[in-house]
Amino acid sequence: MIAIFSDTHSPRGHELEGEALAAAREADVVVHAGDFTSVAALEAFQDEVDTLFAVRGNADSAAVRERLPTERVVEAEGVRIALTHRPEGGETGLAMLGRSNAADLVVFGHTHRPTVVENGDLHLLNPGSHAQPRGHRPGFAVLEPTPEGVSGRLLEPDGTLIEAFEFER
Repeated sequence: MIAIFSDTHSPRGHELEGEALAAAREADVVVHAGDFTSVAALEAFQDEVDTLFAVRGNADSAAVRERLPTERVVEAEGVRIALTHRPEGGETGLAMLGRSNAADLVVFGHTHRPTVVENGDLHLLNPGSHAQPRGHRPGFAVLEPTPEGVSGRLLEPDGTLIEAFEFER
């Protein structure tokens, strides 16, 4: 299972609780689309999970920015993920990032709004913010490989389903 987070915005820790914390602990891979804000939050994620792939966000401290790239491509559970924080160029820019990296999925953050959009043969996923939703529903995402492709769910930290989705690899 892959657990996906973004926009923690914490000066002290990972701020995970409930099903979000359980998913992070149980996941084979955790992906974070930036804005930990502090080294304490980044290190709390690293301490909690087996494998963390992350990028930096616009609100990250200089110390966090020094440790993380702006973009990266991750292969996990047979899924190729292009990862960034800011949706530069909107859906078109995100789709271009995904297609130029032969990705199955583009994960981004910044807006704090849990969203999944199908853009042709590519899916764009913002898990939202589990800790600082800023007027939106708090969120995170989980992906599970299936024989046909990938099954995904956007969830609130207490496990309430926001949206289910599937795509082929």
